[in-house]
Amino acid sequence: MTYISDLLAAGRTCSFEFFPPKTDDAARALEETIAELAPLNPSFVSVTYGAGGSTRERTRDVVINIERNIGITAMAHLTCVGHTRAQLDSLLDDYKAAGVSNILALAGDPIVDDNGVVAESDFEYAMELVELIKEKSGFSIGVAAHPEGHPRSEDLYSDRRHLADKLNAADFAITQFFFEAEPYLRLVEGLSAFGCDKPVLPGIMPVTNAAQVVRFAQLAGAAFPPHLAARFDAIADDPDAVRALGVELASELCQRLLDEGAPGLHFYTLNRSTATREIAANLGLGDVSSAGA
Repeated sequence: MTYISDLLAAGRTCSFEFFPPKTDDAARALEETIAELAPLNPSFVSVTYGAGGSTRERTRDVVINIERNIGITAMAHLTCVGHTRAQLDSLLDDYKAAGVSNILALAGDPIVDDNGVVAESDFEYAMELVELIKEKSGFSIGVAAHPEGHPRSEDLYSDRRHLADKLNAADFAITQFFFEAEPYLRLVEGLSAFGCDKPVLPGIMPVTNAAQVVRFAQLAGAAFPPHLAARFDAIADDPDAVRALGVELASELCQRLLDEGAPGLHFYTLNRSTATREIAANLGLGDVSSAGA
């Protein structure tokens, strides 16, 4: 049983995020991606959780398979909005029985059916889920952080204050992706001002499809800097050039973050390996020579 908090205490980490596949073909593709990334010796991987528990069983099954059968430390994302305490208790018990000891505690969004009826929920905030997991014991707990502020926050001051309270109750944070180092550095500085010095892992999403990443950024409340958008716009008709520029910029961002003391790097892979492996090669991380194309 490996706790991510212990991994972070021992040194810098490198980790990858996946989402649970919906089809057999997608499941095979994810297995290939994990095999291609394995030579990088990831400290851990994480698996996302669909809105309102829509991927509850699939997330659980993928996490347990990675932990038990592939032998990589796996962290399960878990949301609490739209869930009863009994549902969350049952899922946490499943994870504990399977030897999964790391949870990313998230609030999630309310579930509303076609008739406008909001699903039953015993929880509203991620902090409540953190407290529930701590009651269960035996888990290392991560929380989410937004370098540019949570989309629903009143202002950055209140965002940092709430995050500091949540993070002080947990073990570490993983950020939403961002495109320049300054928002992350300001986030860490702001948390420190509230007396919170827990590890904050930066989330990295290389731009391999500019339009797709811009959509993701808008949903996440992350700004896509105009000067970077202009560089991608200039090569928009050349997908290979877009990809190459995305890998170059992400590599530069990662190196800056490591130079500034980031405790590790967490890559949003979108269940693909190539860009992440190229960035790792640029940074001199792990063994990429034996990975597939």
